[in-house]
Amino acid sequence: MSQRPKYPVQAAATTFQIVETLHELEGAGVAELAAELEMPKSTVHDHLRTLTEAEYLVNEGGTYHVGARFLELGGFARSRMKLYQVASPEIKKLAEETGEHANLMIEEHGKGIFLNKFKGDDAVTLDTHIGKRVHLHTTALGKAILAHRSESTVDEIIDRHGLPAVTERTITDEAELKAQLEAIRERGYAIDDEERVLGMRCIAAPICDENDEPLGAISVSGPTNRFTDDRFDEEIPKHVLSTANVIEVNMTYS
Repeated sequence: MSQRPKYPVQAAATTFQIVETLHELEGAGVAELAAELEMPKSTVHDHLRTLTEAEYLVNEGGTYHVGARFLELGGFARSRMKLYQVASPEIKKLAEETGEHANLMIEEHGKGIFLNKFKGDDAVTLDTHIGKRVHLHTTALGKAILAHRSESTVDEIIDRHGLPAVTERTITDEAELKAQLEAIRERGYAIDDEERVLGMRCIAAPICDENDEPLGAISVSGPTNRFTDDRFDEEIPKHVLSTANVIEVNMTYS
């Protein structure tokens, strides 16, 4: 019996590959996109034309960009999530209390997705935006989620996505990561010490249901010069854990 193909409908897979590559390139023309994907220009052009006519792409003088129609779909997907509805007011308060970035992340298909974020008065500018996908092992948020997944699920995610380095401080060793996950379970919160963005530290706690299954995670992140000593070891973790507890209670009884 022949093995079933990874993508049963190849044309659909090509369409999404084109969209994702346009997103990564922040826009491209037909020739650049065809070269990047190693596809015939005619094939790429046909997909681009179809997507543009369906209003999912925009053509700006021969350079194609992801269109705002995706925002409608993503906004709807986010708004229907109970975690987003319940957690958003609390992480806004968290940002105001700490003066830093407060974030909400979920996991889908083995990647972390920023579901919401708020900036406190002292927050620096970061590359994160709502909907941004990252490797779970590179962030405190992602590690907080992984710490409450089964070992078999963690293994599946590592097998699928690997442990690529984003900075020189990213954990790329499986044994080291699993040791950290054990420490997170004992401590109750996760730490990111310049593992995704140099110069930034982060404290995160999971949001779990009544069965201790992670629904997502929240965090506070800030520059290393402000995340030191008691603030990093006690003050920020206290704020994050308290907020996570409030969200978990509200998720259960709202």
